[in-house]
Amino acid sequence: MLLPRWWELGDPCAWTGQGRGARRMSPATTGTFLLTVYTIFCKVHSDRNVYPSAGVLFVHVLEREYFKGEFPPYPKPGEISNDPITFNTNLMGYPDRPGWLRYIQRTPYSDGVLYGSPTAENVGKPTIIEITAYNRRTFETARHNLIINIMSAEDFPLPYQAEFFIKNMNVEEMLASEVLGDFLGAVKNVWQPERLNAINITSALDRGGRVPLPINNLKEGVYVMVGADVPFSSCLREVENPQNQLRCSQEMEPVITCDKKFRTQFYIDWCKISLVDKTKQVSTYQEVIRGEGILPDGGEYKPPSDSLKSRDYYTDFLITLAVPSAVALVLFLILAYIMCCRREGVEKRNMQTPDIQLVHHSAIQKSTKELRDMSKNREIAWPLSTLPVFHPVTGEIIPPLHTDNYDSTNMPLMQTQQNLPHQTQIPQQQTTGDFRLTTFQRFEVNGIPEERKLTEAMNL
Repeated sequence: MLLPRWWELGDPCAWTGQGRGARRMSPATTGTFLLTVYTIFCKVHSDRNVYPSAGVLFVHVLEREYFKGEFPPYPKPGEISNDPITFNTNLMGYPDRPGWLRYIQRTPYSDGVLYGSPTAENVGKPTIIEITAYNRRTFETARHNLIINIMSAEDFPLPYQAEFFIKNMNVEEMLASEVLGDFLGAVKNVWQPERLNAINITSALDRGGRVPLPINNLKEGVYVMVGADVPFSSCLREVENPQNQLRCSQEMEPVITCDKKFRTQFYIDWCKISLVDKTKQVSTYQEVIRGEGILPDGGEYKPPSDSLKSRDYYTDFLITLAVPSAVALVLFLILAYIMCCRREGVEKRNMQTPDIQLVHHSAIQKSTKELRDMSKNREIAWPLSTLPVFHPVTGEIIPPLHTDNYDSTNMPLMQTQQNLPHQTQIPQQQTTGDFRLTTFQRFEVNGIPEERKLTEAMNL
């Protein structure tokens, strides 16, 4: 924390009446100085001690106003600050609170509440709760310690305990001292005990209840357990009679004569009331007989001490890594020898194969190779066996129609009779003395010449 500089507080020599005259601090400067000293005092004395009793309800409110002065810039006297503040509570050295202590805060603009019923096991042991406050606007934090010194109660536990379910209250509303005092006053009027204490308060959500709908101002409900030193009154016993039990089983309200003493402020569900008489409870402890399925009691777990010698895992690591690697290498070498060094080869295969089968196989391979070469280039010359070598009429040798570099890409698939570039007309004499003109037409299919015979009847 940064302290105000001396020229902001006034002349330090004026505080003792020496030096520069009898000057005095202004009221604003005095207020700032006192506020700074008060803030330092609060930070130094931030630990609080509380002394709850075992078996009695403990409530501690985390007031936002108390923590507002912990966050800079520190408010001036009379200045109102409404920063959102949230709290985090945990047992010192642990991430959470003790099992008997609960915490609730509805919104960052409401106070937080620590509540619960201390147990007898923690009597005499100081419980230090770390409280961390977060300013959600400036992201500043402040930490205080709450020291809970649990005291033993003389009449703990109280022999007669009753648990009420209040439907029109939330847990933070019930924890208010005025509301809780009014409820204990109503119970005292009905029960008439000499000693009455609130033992515990539990939200209905912690008992498996459902979150109410945000309509009609519905509440979550809260269970309140109280204890007294006298037996239950006749009014509280009315819920146990058969007529009321029947009405509860039919989801109807039981008839309780003293309900009007609570109805003005508290709506009690009498079907969920629980009456416990500690004086009549019989111990249900049964001695465990050791058998085959029950292990002997080994006592508490004792962790190993810090004096244990460190173990070297280097050898184990090498063994774990080297053995599988060696086995894998041996298997790889065996497989490589079988696949590479034990091959028979093509020569041995040909020696064991008959000659006629080898010749047949070679012929098939040659034909296959020729067909594959032809499929790669369709413009090469066709085999000689497929071309017309001699003229079908005169018997003369026909020269090739096109040279090897002839472009046949623009050649039509089939030529019509009106476009016949190559025709040969040969007159032929008939037996009756007449002549007939026979026309031979040369077609080109895909750029390859082929002879086709067309006959046309003519009267010469």
